[in-house]
Amino acid sequence: MQEVKKIIVQDMRVLRKPSNAGRIRSSASLIECYICGKGLQDGHSIAAKTLLNGTVLFCDVHYSMQ
Repeated sequence: MQEVKKIIVQDMRVLRKPSNAGRIRSSASLIECYICGKGLQDGHSIAAKTLLNGTVLFCDVHYSMQ
């Protein structure tokens, strides 16, 4: 049986405003290629690249095409 490795990246921000004291906002998203949708579960490595329209994720195949 093949072992599947998964990763979740979480961006967590602690708000410091008095009205939001004690509240934490976070978000999580699946790591997958912006172009083909493949990720770690498919045996690809994933890298982030900052473009004019924001940060996007590419697999090892599509990162070199940029």
